[in-house]
Amino acid sequence: MTKTTRVLGASLGALALTVSLAACGGDSLEKSKDGGAASDGSSSSAGGGKGSLVIGAAGFTESNVLAELYAQILKDAGYSTSVKTVNNRELYEPSLEKGEIDVVPEYAATLAEFLNAKVNGPKAPEEKPVASSDVAATVAGLEKLAAPLGLKALAAGEAVDQNAFAVTKEFARKNNLKTLSDLGKSGLKVKIAAGDECSVRPFCAPGLTKTYGIQVSGVDPKGVGTPQAKQAVKDGADQLVLTTTTDATLDSFDLVLLDDDKKLQNADNVLPVVNAKDAGTPEVAAALDKLTKVLTTADLVDLNRKVDAERAKPADVAKAYLESKGLLKK
Repeated sequence: MTKTTRVLGASLGALALTVSLAACGGDSLEKSKDGGAASDGSSSSAGGGKGSLVIGAAGFTESNVLAELYAQILKDAGYSTSVKTVNNRELYEPSLEKGEIDVVPEYAATLAEFLNAKVNGPKAPEEKPVASSDVAATVAGLEKLAAPLGLKALAAGEAVDQNAFAVTKEFARKNNLKTLSDLGKSGLKVKIAAGDECSVRPFCAPGLTKTYGIQVSGVDPKGVGTPQAKQAVKDGADQLVLTTTTDATLDSFDLVLLDDDKKLQNADNVLPVVNAKDAGTPEVAAALDKLTKVLTTADLVDLNRKVDAERAKPADVAKAYLESKGLLKK
């Protein structure tokens, strides 16, 4: 399963959240870190005597790697850990509430609006969103929604996986483009390779026009970050592709991201979310925070690339990363 079909629904409300919160294969603007077909899978790591913790994974590369990072750093802190894969947030979030899963790697804006819809109704993310481009405010909104459900959102880090737009390196170089503002000021008309929802969703074509003054000539419905979408931009059929900030394949298509300098996208920063009763201890938070403080968006891109392109195992990639950062005692 790929992860390239999630982001725009993080704060778009009813449209995204009343259907399945994710889809694979690029036919939705929700990446599969919003869910997907449910499946079970687990791996275990023996640890010390502080108790056992089950880490949830959502079944796409990035989530699998993050779950392994969490499992291994918690094992190093003295816990016995296992990783359980449940590909649909609508299944794993209730399991987290029940304590069947203790810890999950999450994305601040996406989970905030998921819980907003769950608690306040399917129209709430659209009518009264809690997520924004401000990570502190988004996490604060998430915390208020999570606490009554028995969940605890830990600190968010710098690493972020959210909507992003890319052009070819040649197009950027020729037109002196580094930011989306640059593209708007250029007056160039662009066709966007994205999901067909892009034409109506506020974080895609309408937002690009409203926030940046970008002239959108149309949307080519090739999916979010799919190989077909990126190839269309590489070939010049389209000029802009909707993907994500942790897309590890941009270089292979000779593409480069344009900076979202006016913060159109919501803050989907990576953070751990735990069952407050079973894993809400200062010790768990301290162990995970060591990773959160170090992990960057560029790190996520590299970790994703090693799994997807180099066919390394998530557990091996996670161990090598933690060792390289000096986060394991042994």
